[in-house]
Amino acid sequence: MKLHDLQAPKGARKSRKRVGRGIAAGQGKTAGRGTKGQAARSGGTKGPYFEGGQLPLVRRLPFKRGFKNIFKVQYVAVNLYRLEEFEADAEISPATLAEAGIIKSADLPVAILGDGKVDRPLVVKAHRFSSNARVKIEEAGGSVEQLPWEIERGRRINQ
Repeated sequence: MKLHDLQAPKGARKSRKRVGRGIAAGQGKTAGRGTKGQAARSGGTKGPYFEGGQLPLVRRLPFKRGFKNIFKVQYVAVNLYRLEEFEADAEISPATLAEAGIIKSADLPVAILGDGKVDRPLVVKAHRFSSNARVKIEEAGGSVEQLPWEIERGRRINQ
């Protein structure tokens, strides 16, 4: 069997209805459109937007500009001055920040921002760091570790 031998089985393909081809064809004269009126004319009926001359719903409603990004990640911001209550060489993670009452939940992604000073070495684990915060933590002898954060099918997954 070759490509040119392929054929649809009998009855699988239906030929289109040829309207307006004479009385004998069964769909002659008015071609299934009835008699007279807007629907019988070429150009046909009005579109779904048309409401009989009344101002359409689409035009009656006010503009709603922009859109809501469902993939936007809302970070919980924590400034460096909030980390002063931790002791030297302490490991700071979203879980420890939640325990200390600095953030409400360890489930949301945390961003460390650079407002404040760091005078002791700290091991800070967060999902995002500002460049200023990263420099200040490392200058104090500490280290930063960026945690992964992914969004899958509109649902946030923390790893």
